[in-house]
Amino acid sequence: MSSNETDLRDEKPQFVLPLVVRIERDAPPGRTDALETAARAVLEILSDDRSLGEGEWARAIADWQDARIRKVVRRARGAEWRRAGALPGITVGGAEAEVRVFPPVPLDGWPKDLARLQVSGTDLDDPAGPGPVPEGAVVLWLNPELDMSAGKAMAQAGHGAQLLWWAMSDADRKAWREAGFPLAVRTATAEDWSELTVSGLPVVRDAGFTEIAPGSCTVVSEGGTRFAPQLRLPRT
Repeated sequence: MSSNETDLRDEKPQFVLPLVVRIERDAPPGRTDALETAARAVLEILSDDRSLGEGEWARAIADWQDARIRKVVRRARGAEWRRAGALPGITVGGAEAEVRVFPPVPLDGWPKDLARLQVSGTDLDDPAGPGPVPEGAVVLWLNPELDMSAGKAMAQAGHGAQLLWWAMSDADRKAWREAGFPLAVRTATAEDWSELTVSGLPVVRDAGFTEIAPGSCTVVSEGGTRFAPQLRLPRT
């Protein structure tokens, strides 16, 4: 994207896609599960009928995508989670994680039941490790050199899923959605990361509003053997 295009996007009204992850004190989800669930939540709202054509969320989705593609992840538990669940949105479940995604809202116009939720405190981990990539799944590769909170990484995984969605053909999108958006989030090795960032695959470059420097490459999105194989690095 050119600097002129970036300037034009900055001049437009700014919106944000809110995501809320459920983190109960005694049963937090695993980090990778939360990241993957957040990425699928973004895909679910992008492909939902309410976000398309004359749907009730279509204008908000269009306005959001015309400006910067901001996503903010907040956490909730107990009554907070129940109040968030009463607002219009989509709840997506992973192995243990639950993430609710809401239609975009103005940057300074969050609903009060979401605005009061905390952004910090999403420090999750993977006691057992993320495991192998499921057969045929697309992969969202994280930059191994960046240290991001779980909430920040969830937003970046959502960006990566969205860029891959945009790069797919209509046929690939349909097949991926019908399969339930199989995907994996993994941290690349340093050697693979160097190759991924110059591969021509979709790359997320962060705007630098929080945690990391502007322009940092955070995620590279790669197709799978079943979905968008044309967006996949050749394997020897």
